[in-house]
Amino acid sequence: MFEKFSRSWELVKASAAVLRSDKELMLFPILSGAATLLVLATFALPMFALRIFADGFGVGGAMFGFLFYFCQYTVIIFFNCALVGAAMIRLDGGDPTLRDGLAAATSRLPSILGYAAISATVGVLLQALKNKDNFVIRLLGSGLGVAWTLATFLVVPVLVSRDIGPIDALRQSMGLLKRTWGENAIGNVGIGAAFGLITFAVVLVGVGLVVLAAQASIALAVAVGIVFAIGVLLLGIYQAALTGIYSAALYRFAVSNETPEAFRGVALAQAFTPKA
Repeated sequence: MFEKFSRSWELVKASAAVLRSDKELMLFPILSGAATLLVLATFALPMFALRIFADGFGVGGAMFGFLFYFCQYTVIIFFNCALVGAAMIRLDGGDPTLRDGLAAATSRLPSILGYAAISATVGVLLQALKNKDNFVIRLLGSGLGVAWTLATFLVVPVLVSRDIGPIDALRQSMGLLKRTWGENAIGNVGIGAAFGLITFAVVLVGVGLVVLAAQASIALAVAVGIVFAIGVLLLGIYQAALTGIYSAALYRFAVSNETPEAFRGVALAQAFTPKA
């Protein structure tokens, strides 16, 4: 397990090096975040105005939730495909532009919509489980959510690289997971844990400074709070970009023996050796 963690961390560091060499890749999670907030605002207003969830998670709530998840996932998956498409061009030694990434995602739009529908259905079902009063059922929902995240981690690079439908992309992602589950899981945990700790530290420091600033001036406290909020947002954008590059690298080397310049020195041959 330690050897797997070491290999995965090397992949994460190599992904960070790719991002440093092409900071334009961060535009995709920025656009995704802006579009996601727009979708959220669009659904939040009627949800509160019509009190859709006032009587719990009924049939109307489920339909509304599905529509929300579908729109939200469509936006997220589209920009993730754009990011991964651009990252793959970079891994091949090219110099991708914003247009290149968007073109890669647009060419796979029917499959993206299909996968968004599947993800929305799963999202509604998992949310229904998590809303149950039974602790065991809620725990089951959380566990299934983690399993779904791992099983679908490589769906986006599969969609970008191959002209196939969402169901076939899911199958291939799960098949690749069987080969790379250690690198997949530990890489995800490594990125998530690292940024989780950094974000927690930033928030902790930010709260402390806001409290201190409030002793002098409310306006100063608000300004400090805004600065740290922007910092947390930037961390989230960086994490999203890094995760997209990581998934592109993981997929590329799971199906190819070629090693781009950015990943020279990383033990890719060992990382992607099929399990017996």
